[in-house]
Amino acid sequence: MTRRGLASLGIGLALLSSGCAGLITGKEPAETTEAPPARTASGQVHAEKGRAGLVTAAPHGTSDAATDVIGRDLAKQSGFGLVVATGYSQLDAEGRRYNVNRPTEGVPGAAVRLEVATAPARRVYEIYRRRVSEAAQGPRRLYMAGHGNARAESAGRLEIATVGVSRDDAWRLKTLLELIRDARLPADGDAPRLDVWMEPIDSLWYTASAAKQSGLMGQTTLAMHIEMPRAARTTYREVYTSVLADFLIQSAALLLPAGR
Repeated sequence: MTRRGLASLGIGLALLSSGCAGLITGKEPAETTEAPPARTASGQVHAEKGRAGLVTAAPHGTSDAATDVIGRDLAKQSGFGLVVATGYSQLDAEGRRYNVNRPTEGVPGAAVRLEVATAPARRVYEIYRRRVSEAAQGPRRLYMAGHGNARAESAGRLEIATVGVSRDDAWRLKTLLELIRDARLPADGDAPRLDVWMEPIDSLWYTASAAKQSGLMGQTTLAMHIEMPRAARTTYREVYTSVLADFLIQSAALLLPAGR
């Protein structure tokens, strides 16, 4: 069997047949009137229905450049429901943002201990959480959030923090993503073969600790937080979106077999 055959595995193709069941047309801006003018930012959270219980999200669609585009393309290719938050950034000259997927604000890349819980941040988070519930159309069975970073030490890898994933399943998911990556990246192309670091079998830099402690990941039984370096979001965005879409489809089949 070829490497491409191994990657495809024939798993989860039925998920695509249902596609996106429909658009949630409401786009609800957060009210931030209680915050001082120098610390307000407008934004919106857009959602679309897909396969029930499966959601791909981009909570930092503006400040994590191109994750909004990737999120939309992932939803189209995988059949997952979609939630994309845009705006809610540049609260002040320091570049603070509402973190959206948790009820805090802070500077991207700064230490978690420097985040501050505020009333406007809580309102934004509640909007986001409600949109995710609408996209899931019920209980969240698998929630995947896409993020971006510009950390030089992480430029050569995808880091995937998880909730509810055992060590055995993490090994299977890591191997699956590596196989899909190798099958979909052109053999004669210049797209980098990004390493795959998967929690809990790998020690990550981006552990999504804040989202697990006070945000949506901590309230979800099964979740993945995927950190993408700049290369995967810019020059090689299309091929890595294809890789991740295939990974989402097959991950759902692996982690959520029929009847589970």
